[in-house]
Amino acid sequence: MKVASIGECMIEFSQTPDGAFRRGFGGDTLNTALYLSRLGVETSYVTALGDDALSEAMLATWRSEGIRTDLVLRIAGRLPGLYMIERDARGERTFLYWRDRAPARELFERADASLLDRLAQFDWLYLSGISLSLYGDNGRARLRELLASTRQNGGKVAFDGNYRPRGWPDRIAARRAFEEILPLVDLAMPTFEDEQVLFDDDDVRSCLARLSAAGVGEIVVKRGALGCVVRAGGEEIDVPPPRVVQPVDTTAAGDSFNAAYLAARIRGAAPREAAFAGHRLAGAVILSPGAVIERDQMPKDIFNSGEAA
Repeated sequence: MKVASIGECMIEFSQTPDGAFRRGFGGDTLNTALYLSRLGVETSYVTALGDDALSEAMLATWRSEGIRTDLVLRIAGRLPGLYMIERDARGERTFLYWRDRAPARELFERADASLLDRLAQFDWLYLSGISLSLYGDNGRARLRELLASTRQNGGKVAFDGNYRPRGWPDRIAARRAFEEILPLVDLAMPTFEDEQVLFDDDDVRSCLARLSAAGVGEIVVKRGALGCVVRAGGEEIDVPPPRVVQPVDTTAAGDSFNAAYLAARIRGAAPREAAFAGHRLAGAVILSPGAVIERDQMPKDIFNSGEAA
């Protein structure tokens, strides 16, 4: 199966233990695309970049990870966005952004019919609330048309709410955008704290009920160290992590969880086993600074079934 991950990659400066900053590339949907590719899923990344040296370096990095880049738009004279990650003593992070004129924001304004037709043939489209925040009303309307076409062709849509208030003019605009897209989502993988901030959900059960009422068939609500709750096929299960670890940096914990969960489901795993796969990968990712761990740090037992692995 083929997955297209839609969003934005930025220049990343992540804080190292000695207080210095290391340059890399990152973004929530790009992180998920990278881990999907490492887990053997044929993955394309879909965004818009400039024609500068940093954009070229990004493309080279993605290709080295096996990510297809033939659907990336290039806009002359533009530069990618930038963000900085600062961490506190508990490993929790704060983000600072410079991205107002990033070309990724114009993806659906500039995408032609050929690009959209190609995207509509994928088995899965993956996007996030941050993806939604990039585009204006016209761009989101074209995105919704794409999702509807993909589903009509037999494909599916996976969505991580990933609500970041700074990306939106106000909460009302964000809620409207989420509510418009949820009926087109087959698999939702939000973090409960994000959903609570945006929708005032009282607890995980109310979050699950709201997403189910919107028409989402499979839901995974992530709860950090508490694990996740999955609702699928009429069943609701609480899946704790196999083990709890002290994080060094929680960047990309949710992104990597989503990649392993989706990869496991594509391989035919049941939701419970897929959730354990997500926990294993996220548990490894949070033990290193930055969004992307080295290849030799990837867990060898991600798809092993059972809690003990």
